[in-house]
Amino acid sequence: MFPIRPLKDIPHTGQAAVFLVETAKRVHMLVRSAGLAESMSRYLIRRIEETPTIVFWPHTEIVGLEGGVHLESVRWRNSQTGQTEEHNINHVFVMTGADPNTALLDDCVALDAKGFIKTGPDLSQENLNTAPRPRARPPYLLETSLPGVFAVGDVRGGTIKRVASAVGEGSIAISFVHQVLQE
Repeated sequence: MFPIRPLKDIPHTGQAAVFLVETAKRVHMLVRSAGLAESMSRYLIRRIEETPTIVFWPHTEIVGLEGGVHLESVRWRNSQTGQTEEHNINHVFVMTGADPNTALLDDCVALDAKGFIKTGPDLSQENLNTAPRPRARPPYLLETSLPGVFAVGDVRGGTIKRVASAVGEGSIAISFVHQVLQE
């Protein structure tokens, strides 16, 4: 085991790989897509490519984790070739990205350009004017364009995408729900 600082301070998968390689013998970077260009700067891609201890695996996903008390090996599969490999690995860090799954809500609440839910002060007057139901008051901090509907956590625009923040937002939203119920 090697000492590392929490990955919560590292916002991007590529940056995490570059950071981890400083203390690990090898970093295997598995990506389900064909490459990194859609989500990463050219500078960071070049840095990953030029680091011999970072091994990049496109079209690849984990299909098995093996071990007893501790992780001992990881199996992954290439989705194009179907080839499965197993490697002796003791640590896995999962970074799943930040694409919101909000298409279903598009006609219900206001979304930003990236598909995150707009809340409170991020709502424009146009968002409020085109809401399905009119409101008699300004929206509360975590309230969507639909009165009485709140959004917290990663799905909300402008968040820092951390569990602790989402939990905190959830507790704040509960107090606003009580206010809405008293209206």
